[in-house]
Amino acid sequence: LLLGLLVWLVPFVVAFCIFSLKSSWRSLFESIMPVTLALTVTGCALLYFRRIPAPSLREGLVLGLLWWAISLAIDLPLMLSPPISMPPFEYAADIGLTYLMIPIITLGIAAARRALSQFQPGNQTHPRRQLQSVSRPRSGEGRFPD
Repeated sequence: LLLGLLVWLVPFVVAFCIFSLKSSWRSLFESIMPVTLALTVTGCALLYFRRIPAPSLREGLVLGLLWWAISLAIDLPLMLSPPISMPPFEYAADIGLTYLMIPIITLGIAAARRALSQFQPGNQTHPRRQLQSVSRPRSGEGRFPD
C-alpha cells in the first residue's frame, strides 16, 4: 500500500511544485504530468516485483488496479470538491484517463519479468543471444534474401 500511496503522492507533489505552469505554459504542464506518473509507476513496480522473479500477469494487473483505485480514492474528493471543484467529466477526461497508465505499466513489467525469468543466461534461447544471432548475418550472407 505504501508504494500505491507513492504512485499518487509523487505526481501530486510535482504538480504542486509546477502548478504555475498550468496557466503560463499549460502544454508543458500537461506533458510533465504523465511522464512523472509513468516514471513513478515504473519505479514502484520495479521495486515491488524485484523479489518476485516470475510474477503472473494477473498479479501485475491486480497490482495496477489496486494502485489505480488508491489514486482515484485520494484524488476524487480533492478534485471534485471545493476549492478545485473540477467537473466529473473533465476529471475523467484529464486525470482519470491518464491514471489508466498505472495498470498498463504494472501489467507490462510483470509480463517482461515473467518472460525474462524463463531464460537462463547460458541458454541459446536467451533474448540477448537471439538478438545477436538475428543481427549478425553469417559471412557470405546478406541480411535480406534475394
